[in-house]
Amino acid sequence: MIENMRKVRVRFAPSPTGPLHIGGVRTALYNYLFAKQHGGDLILRIEDTDSTRFVPGAEEYIISSLEWLGIKFDEGVSYGGEFGPYRQSERRDLYRKYVEQLLNDGLAYKSYDTPEELENKRKEVDNFQYDASTRLGMKNSLSLSAEECRKLEEAGVPYVVRLKIEPGEDVIVNDLIRGEVRINSSVLDDKVLYKSVDDLPTYHLANIVDDHHMEVTHVIRGEEWISSAPLHVLLYRALGWEDTMPQFAHLPLLLKPEGNGKLSKRDGDRLGFPVFPLEWIAPDGAISSGYRESGYLPEAVVNFLALLGWNPGDDTEMMSMDTLISKFDLSRCSKSGAKFDYEKGKWFNHKYIQEYSLPALVEACMPYCVKAGLNPAPERLSSALELIRDRITLLPDVVEQVAFLFEAPVTYDEKTVQKRWKAETPAQMKSACEMLGALSDFSSANIETKIKEWIEANGYGMGAVMNALRLALVGASKGPHINDIIAFLGKDETIARLQRSIATITVA
Repeated sequence: MIENMRKVRVRFAPSPTGPLHIGGVRTALYNYLFAKQHGGDLILRIEDTDSTRFVPGAEEYIISSLEWLGIKFDEGVSYGGEFGPYRQSERRDLYRKYVEQLLNDGLAYKSYDTPEELENKRKEVDNFQYDASTRLGMKNSLSLSAEECRKLEEAGVPYVVRLKIEPGEDVIVNDLIRGEVRINSSVLDDKVLYKSVDDLPTYHLANIVDDHHMEVTHVIRGEEWISSAPLHVLLYRALGWEDTMPQFAHLPLLLKPEGNGKLSKRDGDRLGFPVFPLEWIAPDGAISSGYRESGYLPEAVVNFLALLGWNPGDDTEMMSMDTLISKFDLSRCSKSGAKFDYEKGKWFNHKYIQEYSLPALVEACMPYCVKAGLNPAPERLSSALELIRDRITLLPDVVEQVAFLFEAPVTYDEKTVQKRWKAETPAQMKSACEMLGALSDFSSANIETKIKEWIEANGYGMGAVMNALRLALVGASKGPHINDIIAFLGKDETIARLQRSIATITVA
């Protein structure tokens, strides 16, 4: 249920720390579906406040991935808009203003503890937490005098700004998927909001400020962020923005195919499926496969991902983007994690290949054929795909399935030869050449009829002759109906292949 009366505005805010994980793609997709269903806007915001984890090329990769999948933004990085800039690193002045506001209001404080001092404290105290019970024993502006703080800053000692969380308060988050989430503030630590060392805020402050200024009405994000929601509620209150606080929805995790634990890249490497939308080349040169390069259609990936943690309320599985938009409802999102069934992803891809228009399928398959050195004319590839498209699961499969239609076999499968090529077979193939050579109607239907008549007239065994014909034309025991293969090859090529088999295949 959408309680907010403002125009729906949602955002996808990835960090440029590497390739976009398939779980992040699903988050972007759900935001897109929600925005489009409610006539709202989708914003692309880049969270680059953690300068130590920035990876060159990651931002461009994220944008390219989402464009390939058809997830379109209304504003944001590379799209423009009146609420920019949309990179958090370009919004320092705005964040600084609110850091000062929180400090002046006594709702935040400066902490000068070094990383070593914090680490020693964690070793000294089990489950150490920087909060109301420990803050006065630490080095910060609450425990030090103003003069001591001034001297530390004049000496160039780095500091962070922490939110001052008061204990003993129940913080309530009304989640659109999980219902009421209640957490007592005593279990929350005084989160860092800002770091002087790079003059940038942390995720917590930057997101609150940006969501408020960009008029975000709903925050739809992964389950891993649900522990941050109470802190964000407290921040909205501290900044006086409680009336414009967005509604939260925390999506279920994507789980390993076995269902035990969060899906990771290691799972993809272990089981042989991609976890990134596009191929990623890391700064060290390591290559990770992508759904696009593995031969998935973007529509299939979108359909597959949409059903991982959400259902339309009926048995419908095949859904276009427009259908998904019309059916999407956050109330039908699961609270529990969704097992990543990569075989189901392949099933969706196979189904979409069957439904693709032939021109679109030719365009998708042609690069794989060219890479394999086949170079068919588009109209010939189209005819070939009509014969074999039901045998393709991933686009690279097209090479194996059509290669024999464009290149005559130069070798013949040994086991099939032993099983199918008998002493009488060469004479039968010679007779087939004569029969086919006499045909004026070389359509598949007429060829099927004439082959059956020829076999019956000569008293040949149907199975034996048909299998021998397939071996002679294809080089192995595979391919569509033999009459379809012959019609595709044409009279001259068919007879040439039959004659080559007679001259080449020998049985010991």
